[in-house]
Amino acid sequence: MTQGAGQGPVVRTATLRDFRVPPYAQVPVGSGQPVPAGSGQPGQLGPTAGGPAVHPGNAIPHDEPPEGYTPTERDLPVINRGDTVKLPTAQVPAPAESPETDGHGPLYVVGDVHGYLDELVAALAAQRLIDAEGHWAAGNARLWFLGDFTDRGPDGIGVIDLVMRLSAEAAAAGGYCKALMGNHELLLIGAKRFGNTEVNSHAGTATFQAAWLLNGGQRTDMERLQDVHLQWMSRLDAVVEEDGHLLMHSDTTAYLDYGSSIDDVNDTVHQILTRNDIDECWDLFRKLTKRFAFRDEGGSEAVQRLLSQYGGRRVVHGHSPIPYLLGEVGTEDASDDEDDTGPVVEGPHVYADGLAIAMDGGVTMAGKLLVVRLPLDN
Repeated sequence: MTQGAGQGPVVRTATLRDFRVPPYAQVPVGSGQPVPAGSGQPGQLGPTAGGPAVHPGNAIPHDEPPEGYTPTERDLPVINRGDTVKLPTAQVPAPAESPETDGHGPLYVVGDVHGYLDELVAALAAQRLIDAEGHWAAGNARLWFLGDFTDRGPDGIGVIDLVMRLSAEAAAAGGYCKALMGNHELLLIGAKRFGNTEVNSHAGTATFQAAWLLNGGQRTDMERLQDVHLQWMSRLDAVVEEDGHLLMHSDTTAYLDYGSSIDDVNDTVHQILTRNDIDECWDLFRKLTKRFAFRDEGGSEAVQRLLSQYGGRRVVHGHSPIPYLLGEVGTEDASDDEDDTGPVVEGPHVYADGLAIAMDGGVTMAGKLLVVRLPLDN
């Protein structure tokens, strides 16, 4: 488990923390090397000559979903709402070159991944952040993941393994690869810790296990989940400010409930997970699942409340897929309309009077997994 009874809260530092990468995640793509015994996948091999390509971590081959994989939104048609106008996704020009600060290189952010490891590797490679073998190739660049690594897609644990390994490699190269806490991290932690224990919910009886499965939880991820993954997830920060960008997972003002500064918010979230109180963890999960605070009338004012409290000039978030924000998609339920080709996402969506940037390209609904360099040139 993440924190044992009687242990004190996690001590926060300004440096990269806890890069204990599982042995199997250290086998590079194309190595053909056996995974060490005790790794959770004994005897598994990397690709051999002429064999299938395998991604970093104990990932699945391209065309072989793991046994027991539950098809979710990406495998199904997408609903178009009849009561909304289909708007074009914002076209964002290439970012302007900006001077490097404090010895750091350019800043990149990654939207929600949700277990789509193939798409993540392709998107990182397209930005030249990793090489052909899946290793960090961006020197002193800075890379931030905005949360939601698991659920819905087929290989959430492989995604976490890749991010953990890249964090260590980036630090060694003078850059960094870091990640924020998403609501699906909280959900997976809760499902593992509390299972089917009932929780007090305003909507009636609920459990983390049921909520996790309802929200795309994959049993293969749970089977492969190790203590090192739980420890890593539980120590993720919720909010950070980089170069005038306030980075967070969810498009909600609920972060204001957890502290008057960025450090306060992150400390409070860590303390909640350390205390291991099911109702407190559930409340945190539910609040960080809220969305659309910046979308409608009053959205820019909501963003400004966050910026005035925590700093920065723009909020950059994931969580709410861009097709939802644009009204292209009504729900995540399946549709019988076989002619629906799904949403088209070309890049991040700038909205709320230019104060908010949405980064969830809707990879779970056949959209796009976004990896973008900041600042945007608009």
